[in-house]
Amino acid sequence: MPRITSRIDPGSEAFKAQRTDMLARVAELREVEAKVRNTELQAREKFHKRGQLLPRERLTLLLDRGSPFLELSTLCGFGYHDDSDGSLAGGNSIIGIGYVSGVRCMVFVNNSAIKGGTASPWGVQKALRAQEMALENKLPLVSLVESGGANLMYQQEIFIPGGETFYNQSKLSAAGIPQVTVVHGSSTAGGAYLPGLSDYVVMVKKKAKVFLAGPPLLKAATGEIATDEELGGAEMHATVAGTADYLAEDDADGIRIAREIVAKLGWNAQLPREARESYAEPLYPPEELCGAIPADYRKPYDCREVIARIVDGSEFAGFKDEYDPHTVCGRASIFGMPVGIIGNNGPITPKGATKAAQFIQLCCQSDTPLIYLQNTTGYLVGTQPEQGGIVKHGAKMIQAVANATVPQLTLLIGGGFGAGNYGMCGRPFHPRFIFAWPNSRTAVMGGEQAAKVMAIVFAEKLAKRGEVVDEEGIRAFCQPIIDQFDKESHPFNCSARLFDDGLIDPRDTRRVLGFTLSVCREAKRRELRPNTFGVARL
Repeated sequence: MPRITSRIDPGSEAFKAQRTDMLARVAELREVEAKVRNTELQAREKFHKRGQLLPRERLTLLLDRGSPFLELSTLCGFGYHDDSDGSLAGGNSIIGIGYVSGVRCMVFVNNSAIKGGTASPWGVQKALRAQEMALENKLPLVSLVESGGANLMYQQEIFIPGGETFYNQSKLSAAGIPQVTVVHGSSTAGGAYLPGLSDYVVMVKKKAKVFLAGPPLLKAATGEIATDEELGGAEMHATVAGTADYLAEDDADGIRIAREIVAKLGWNAQLPREARESYAEPLYPPEELCGAIPADYRKPYDCREVIARIVDGSEFAGFKDEYDPHTVCGRASIFGMPVGIIGNNGPITPKGATKAAQFIQLCCQSDTPLIYLQNTTGYLVGTQPEQGGIVKHGAKMIQAVANATVPQLTLLIGGGFGAGNYGMCGRPFHPRFIFAWPNSRTAVMGGEQAAKVMAIVFAEKLAKRGEVVDEEGIRAFCQPIIDQFDKESHPFNCSARLFDDGLIDPRDTRRVLGFTLSVCREAKRRELRPNTFGVARL
């Protein structure tokens, strides 16, 4: 297979400047994540004094030591609702894919060290995305629960999506995907249905509280007086109500039981053995990705420089290279797993759209997963492209993406604007996984373009009234629009609104793609044992 020859000089001043710029953006991301961790640590003494572990301490005990854990959507809700300084980013939950007793699982942890683990509107959306991933990728779901329930100040934004989480739990169980839940503390009102709809439930003695109405609400509603333990304590649920299947002495014991449950599922024993393909590391180290491309999304670059640093042996068999240079298509492998790659070197032309549509169909024919490296201003506009059929050819590409029968993984490595975001399998087109670099931008168009469009409309409106606006007036009109678009298209804001499954360091790209590709590959090989209504406690 042909190898890509990089034209990047790691010793050049341009490389060093780009690397400094990209690392600064990565540092901003890590700073927000560190702020959340520091907020969690402030609750350590309180948790330990009452004999509990912090949520991340529970997570550490749950996961196999030394195994990879891909945390998702760490910036969920950043800057929204109660998050004024970034310390609440993450949606009051820790969610990711990791290994429990050798089994790859979707893991959900209420971050009860922050606001008692109450569910925020974006936190609920994050949970829904995790359930969608678990179902699509056939991943057992392990939950470590302790939450004050929904944040009632935002009940209108939470009520309907929150109900959908219970719907998804029912669907997961019926599909044959086991859900193991450890209740470490409060899980009340609607939250009581989280363990109620799980297949295996562990409750921690003297700590778990699972009831539809707590003592104050019960007294107000009916006049009845009861204790927490009588209404919804772990021992009551284990011996009387039957909601709990296992009783744990403390947090660590509950996690031990959960690991034993997962170990005894026989989950990996059901998989047919698969031969591992050998592979070579890229000729150019992935660590160079921070300097190989400009951090400024407005500066063009050849996406082959990215491909050369993420695929095995930097080998890439291009498809129709001479037909259209702006849309790059070709085949490669990542950790021995064959992939088709579609990348952008500019706007998508009529030829680029038809080329990509054909390539997608060929990958579906050969059952080859697709990776989209998105960096485009969108579909090319102008008289010539319009007359050349950009609308109908772009529609072909969009139809191919929407109906592809293979896993599609998307990585935003620059701009993702307009319908180009759709054609390159952005979030609306349901990629199996979608991640973004901290230099990426996502919007209908760039701020400058939007401002120019609005300024033309504004000037034409004034001209009809016989008024004239000078350049200073135009600039004053444009600047707020540019500022708004820059804020809304910022990667932190886009990730906060779950336009992606998380921002990643460019240097981690190969590892993240390899991990998620293996998740997709395992899902394809796994046969589930569905039932009609899900497992119910009878």
